[in-house]
Amino acid sequence: MSQTLQVMGQICPFPLVKAKETIANMQSGELLTIHFDCTQATESIPRWAAEEGHEVTNFEQMDLAAWSITIKKG
Repeated sequence: MSQTLQVMGQICPFPLVKAKETIANMQSGELLTIHFDCTQATESIPRWAAEEGHEVTNFEQMDLAAWSITIKKG
């Protein structure tokens, strides 16, 4: 199962906060895709995922200031 989190237009730290809340309710092995446009989150989300034992399976820039990251819950 996978979930998508749309946090476009939300300033940091809200994309990370929402990601933490969402993944807390997911099962191990499930995927969370986050679409965001906060530049700071390009560093904070992957760092948080690594620290928590989650795997970043995809990270791509979708536009000049928009990114998509997929995290597999550890």
